[in-house]
Amino acid sequence: MNANSLIILDFETTGLSPDNGDRAIEIGAVKLESGVVTEHFQELMYPGRPVSHFIADYTGITNDMLSNAAPCHEVMARFADFIQGHNLVAHNASFDKRFLDSELKRISRGYDGQFVCSLLLSRRLNQDAPNHKLGTLINYKGIASNGSFHRALYDSEMTAKLWLAMLADIQEKADIDEVPFSLVQKLTKTTKANVGKLLATY
Repeated sequence: MNANSLIILDFETTGLSPDNGDRAIEIGAVKLESGVVTEHFQELMYPGRPVSHFIADYTGITNDMLSNAAPCHEVMARFADFIQGHNLVAHNASFDKRFLDSELKRISRGYDGQFVCSLLLSRRLNQDAPNHKLGTLINYKGIASNGSFHRALYDSEMTAKLWLAMLADIQEKADIDEVPFSLVQKLTKTTKANVGKLLATY
């Protein structure tokens, strides 16, 4: 399976860890097919309690907005249907995977795709970047942006653009026409020092 056909997702949440009782409050995702965005998914979800002033300021998602949103279990059931059969990407995927796993466990659902992290890939490919925050990398790669980071759909759209730019870099460095998902998985687990060798000999 190629790395340009998958789903890129982003959660906004009440806090940092579902293990501490934090919940998702927004999910945004884009579906890529052969490098083209073909579908979007975006929904707010009510976590069952108010969000803090910090989270409201950070995300722009207010308690008034969430009061009219569907509960988490309804939104996540729809999202589980959306992602079936696709590999998954997120920027700092360990964070998003924890919330995806936690929310789906609550409704006894799962997913059959494999997860890969665009942040880990960037650390291997963009070693001269000042840092690997999404906004920094968008500027570093010269990708146009005109929205607000820390909203789920916009972040997933920007991650998709970054992802495709990194796939283009891999194609050039490895001299290949398509980037297999398995190669991206291998790159994220390769030491920075060995990335050039892996791509040159692929």
